[in-house]
Amino acid sequence: MTAAEPAAGPSAPGSGWPADPATLATPVAADAGQVLVLAAGAGSLGELEARQSVCRACPRLVAWREEVAATRRRAYQDEPYWGRPVPGWGDPHPGILIVGLAPAAHGGNRTGRIFTGDRSGDVLFAALWRCGLAALPTSTAAGDGQELYGVRVAAAVRCAPPANKPDITERDTCEPWLAAEFDLIAGDVRVIVCLGHFAWTAAWREVARSGHAVPSPRPPFGHGTEVTADGLLVIGCYHPSQQNTFTGRVTAAMLDQVLLRARDHAGIAGHNPARQGGA
Repeated sequence: MTAAEPAAGPSAPGSGWPADPATLATPVAADAGQVLVLAAGAGSLGELEARQSVCRACPRLVAWREEVAATRRRAYQDEPYWGRPVPGWGDPHPGILIVGLAPAAHGGNRTGRIFTGDRSGDVLFAALWRCGLAALPTSTAAGDGQELYGVRVAAAVRCAPPANKPDITERDTCEPWLAAEFDLIAGDVRVIVCLGHFAWTAAWREVARSGHAVPSPRPPFGHGTEVTADGLLVIGCYHPSQQNTFTGRVTAAMLDQVLLRARDHAGIAGHNPARQGGA
């Protein structure tokens, strides 16, 4: 390793990573029971983000995220990797909650910010910007000046999974982090946008758990599907993955339509009006 090359492996809490919410004193969950206790006991979004970001409850996911951070992709050999769980991020009082599946191995697992640093994030943040919900059309790294307006982004699973497929046990172990996050922002959230079927399922679990009247049977996932539960609007949206965008399964116009619908229902004024095409 040359003097200019960053150390391989995950970043340590409190070591100077931009916007790192954790310190060496942040409690670490080592199993599912501890996730439940620590998630429920976090009294603020800041403390919850800190606890999310150091979780070690799923051995397979811990091993994978740290292996990726140690080996790194060739294109990012000169960059440090976050290599830890990726906490939720955005406006602390969001009218819109966007839920995804999990961080990408060389996206959020590298940058430390959900949906940042990969093709999916490039598409999502460009759409958020066009709709007046983000300060910048790109999101490249923590500390890059990006802000979200009335929007918070979170993942159902906080660690990058092998092949982008968490197993059922990992999903269930991680669920209390999303539950606690939803509880802390529920008073503000008017819309949940679900990026993909996995996120759709995870979001409905939280909607039901939090006491909203939900339809039975649960509506199937589909792009543009809208369901209202006690005034909370849940919208399905195809995931802006590289495969989906390259094949045209989801387009910029389709994303904009969903986000503009969410923005209007949530009553968010939006910024960058010159980029909204009069919307």
